[in-house]
Amino acid sequence: MDQSPLYNTPAGEALVMALYDAVLQNWMVPSQTQMVSTRCGKTFVIASGDPFAPPVVLLHGAGGNSAMWAGDVADYASQFRVYAVDLPGEAGKSTPNRPPWAGAAFGEWLEDVLNALNVEQASLVGISQGGWAALKFAVMMPERVTKLVLIAPAGIVPDRRSFLPLAIMLSFLGKAGIKRFVQALLADQNPPDRDGLVERVAEMSAHFRPRIGVIPLFSDAELRRLTMPILLLGGTKDICRDVAKIEARLKMLVPQLSVKLISGVGHIVLNTSGCALQFLTQP
Repeated sequence: MDQSPLYNTPAGEALVMALYDAVLQNWMVPSQTQMVSTRCGKTFVIASGDPFAPPVVLLHGAGGNSAMWAGDVADYASQFRVYAVDLPGEAGKSTPNRPPWAGAAFGEWLEDVLNALNVEQASLVGISQGGWAALKFAVMMPERVTKLVLIAPAGIVPDRRSFLPLAIMLSFLGKAGIKRFVQALLADQNPPDRDGLVERVAEMSAHFRPRIGVIPLFSDAELRRLTMPILLLGGTKDICRDVAKIEARLKMLVPQLSVKLISGVGHIVLNTSGCALQFLTQP
């Protein structure tokens, strides 16, 4: 398990955590935070909503943390018990271990999280690497997954060949280059605080050391284990991976697939709670 430093400097880590803490202090609904023990170390969880409501687990993408769900958590918490979970080895509060992508480690990690929360079965919502983590658990233990919401998930098709070279090239331009990269990830989306969002993501990215490597693709046999209802969300301008190709492969292998491709949207997909909740609350 990779335990190399996740940040360029201790000061950079402190800055990222300060940004995260500011979001947590202004979480849109009442919440409780806790650390749970797993085979990959301690994992940070934010719990919101009625403790007796059906559970939904939110899994963020690479280089981020559960702050990304701050704008959506009130919607989810109106109908579900919501657990926003910091992935290990990313820019959150979980132990800074990086479990191997190959093998069962990530599935076992999420199994441990759910067991610690006394959740026998849940719906999973994951974006990008978080979508891959949700899939990893679902193919290992499909009986424990009620529904899946996959937002531009990794692991179904290879990333675009142009993505990594673009990321590397813009990283050499410092913070200005990182901002350009974040803007490309947003594509045509123009939220009221777009400039602030770009600034915050760029600030985090300037200090965090991203995980380098290729996330393994799931086999046909693994994906055929996904018999639960699945919603695929993604943008037509995703520079990271081709969501239409993800749709095509899943259509061949899973029996219950709904798809919403959003015109002009990039790899960062904002305001997904409406679509997700419509799907999650269907009988």
